[in-house]
Amino acid sequence: MNDLPTIPDSADSADAAASAAQSASAKPAPDTSAPQAAASVTPPPSTPPAPPPPPVASAKNEMHRPLVIAVVALGVLLAAQTWSSHNQVRKLREEMARRLQQGDIVNTETGKVMRGVQDGTRELQIKVGMLENKQVEAQSQQLALEQLYQDLSKNRDEWALAEIEQVLSTASQQLQLAGNVSGALIALQNADRSLSRSDKPQFITIRRAIAKDTEKLKALPSVDTVGLAVRLDNVMAQVDTLPMLADEKPTLPAQPDRKAKVQPKPPVKGAKGAKDAPPVEESTPWLAQAHDVWDAWSSDMWTDVRQLIRVRSVETPDALMLSPSQAYFLRENLKLRLLNARMALLSRNEAAFRSDLIAAQEALTRYFDTRAKTTQSVQALLRQVQTSNLAIEMPTLADSLNAVRNYKAKP
Repeated sequence: MNDLPTIPDSADSADAAASAAQSASAKPAPDTSAPQAAASVTPPPSTPPAPPPPPVASAKNEMHRPLVIAVVALGVLLAAQTWSSHNQVRKLREEMARRLQQGDIVNTETGKVMRGVQDGTRELQIKVGMLENKQVEAQSQQLALEQLYQDLSKNRDEWALAEIEQVLSTASQQLQLAGNVSGALIALQNADRSLSRSDKPQFITIRRAIAKDTEKLKALPSVDTVGLAVRLDNVMAQVDTLPMLADEKPTLPAQPDRKAKVQPKPPVKGAKGAKDAPPVEESTPWLAQAHDVWDAWSSDMWTDVRQLIRVRSVETPDALMLSPSQAYFLRENLKLRLLNARMALLSRNEAAFRSDLIAAQEALTRYFDTRAKTTQSVQALLRQVQTSNLAIEMPTLADSLNAVRNYKAKP
């Protein structure tokens, strides 16, 4: 745009016209001497006078006219060119602004799309991570299932022997710790039944060992553990009703039963010795009735007299000085002793069983009234329980366990 031609000034155009006029006047004039000589010889004819030469200003105007036209045409062209350039620049600016606006819109939409893509990518990454975790879990489960399948595909005899070994081991522990003979017998019978289902000659050695251990258990002396435990429970239930030496009114000893009077029967007629029998004197009814009333009144009076003054022989005087709270704790302590004896009975602990029973009997003899019937019955129950023999050496199931383990160790 800066290289476009510009319109020349008017002064420059006037200078150009003057230089052109000077160049025209400098041309040589035509030679007119010969006609002039001829005219002097012969008189010229009468001719009209020549027109005067045109003025110089008109010649200059005629010379400047094409230049003005050219300048005007050039100006019109320049104006047209300028207008066209301005239109093109305006159109270029509008197009540039429109394209820039479209570019901004496209950039905004691209940013939104990019953010959506990033969010989608992030979600896809999370899902891919979850799928990878699930894949790892599925692989681990697959490995576990494969291992389980391999274990299940093993020989059924191995599984049966492993189960029998576990059952026998548990039964042996119960037999040694708690003396559970019945449980051990049930375990041996179940093991023998499981081996009998397979019906294989290789298991004969194991079945022989199981039968030998079963005979050992059956030969053991039976101890009525349940019956002894029930007796101890009965004793514990009666502890609260037992009279103590510290009570205000101790129980009196039991009265002897009166002997009923037996009237002699009259002799039977015709019987042998009837003649030799002395005659029986018949007593009057009112005399017998008076005798019974006298006996009843005298016995009641004697009982009342005996309750006025009581003399007791007590080896432990401190048993008479117990307060009610001490008596309560004494009864609870006796219950705990009996409960410990019961637990020792169930666990086959003979030493603890006998020591607790001895301590309970000593407490009964020292602090309770042994002349009462309830106390005597409780002592009798404890003596019966104490006579039971718990010192039974329990056999082991080592033969059966060794037979099973030796069979499993074979290649």
